[in-house]
Amino acid sequence: MTLQKLLSYTRKAVDEYSLISEGDRIAVGISGGKDSLTLLYALHGLKRFYPRHFELGAVTVDLGYSECDFTPVAELAEKLGVPYRIIKTDIARILFEERKESNPCSLCAKMRKGALNQAVKDMGYNKVAYAHHKDDIIETMLLSLLFEGRFYSFSPKTYLDRMDLTVIRPMMFTEEAEVIGFQNKYSLPVVTSRCPIDGYTKRQYAKELVRSLNKEHPGAKQRMFTAILNGKIEGWPERIPHIR
Repeated sequence: MTLQKLLSYTRKAVDEYSLISEGDRIAVGISGGKDSLTLLYALHGLKRFYPRHFELGAVTVDLGYSECDFTPVAELAEKLGVPYRIIKTDIARILFEERKESNPCSLCAKMRKGALNQAVKDMGYNKVAYAHHKDDIIETMLLSLLFEGRFYSFSPKTYLDRMDLTVIRPMMFTEEAEVIGFQNKYSLPVVTSRCPIDGYTKRQYAKELVRSLNKEHPGAKQRMFTAILNGKIEGWPERIPHIR
């Protein structure tokens, strides 16, 4: 995927769901993975020509794995001219040494997002951008159906009233396969996850299920995504027709 195509997908999400307003201060949540680094490129590129002016920064929540080195990410942010901050935490130690969690994903996500959102708020940003892509949205819907008995997926835009902070997901129209292509094309400085259960989660199960369904029924993945967009899910903003 080229940068031009990435910017087209990003502009589509931003326009159709009114993700950016004039004067916004937006922080990209950077895990160090391919998705968040791609999002950094996307919003940095969009900033150059988008008619609504906004400021851009980046924040990483360091979970405390000693092997993780975010220096290459800091160098990329400096190259792009994006202010970048690393927030040190003991989340990994709390999960695996103190609590000895056997299924830590939900708690880890809650603690990580809590630390990120608080840091973003303290730094004066009014929006935080998460790097969830199209596949994430579909997989979340499947997980919700299978394990919660409801038709749901996270929204393109969510206002957190307790923090007076808005979460946006500008990569919602970008497929994971295209992100991988972008990573390879632009040699993104990916920081490998050190989580001991990475690849053994329910989300990995959903990812493989979507792949299997789409192989057996070509087009199934896109039809599931269309169902989500048209599903009037509670909390989703109204979609504005994409006319340019």
